[in-house]
Amino acid sequence: MTVTTPQPRTTIPTPSLRPRAKEEAENADWLELTEAVRDAGQYPTRVEAERVTRIVLSALGGHVTGDERVALAQALPREAGRVIASQIPATHPLTAREFVESVATRIEGSTPATARWDVSSVLSVLSDHIGEPLTTRVLAQLPPGYALLFGRADLAPTA
Repeated sequence: MTVTTPQPRTTIPTPSLRPRAKEEAENADWLELTEAVRDAGQYPTRVEAERVTRIVLSALGGHVTGDERVALAQALPREAGRVIASQIPATHPLTAREFVESVATRIEGSTPATARWDVSSVLSVLSDHIGEPLTTRVLAQLPPGYALLFGRADLAPTA
């Protein structure tokens, strides 16, 4: 007969099913951005605000290039940055009016007037989020007329 002495039990930790703290913070940043858009645009649900935010950011992502595009993507919550950075650069810049019209084609049932509301709701929140210096750099890269969409006065230089 063999007698064995009891061995201490080893506990193997169970992998956490909760997202890591960093992921939670990133999700919170995205939710905060979309809630700000929801408030600015007076959208009835967060889902609608998120949908409009994604559409407008994807349209903008094709028109901002170079260092400004990188800085913009880095200044936004990770999900918003991905939407910006994943876009193929546009072959020619759109005027502000054409930009709004292009967004209108992406939103079912949209008109140029409602698309302008959507674009302005997202871009004014974006401007507040990224700050004055980066907004100025982004606007310098875009054709004239975009400033109003970002919630800024569109001042023309005097001749």
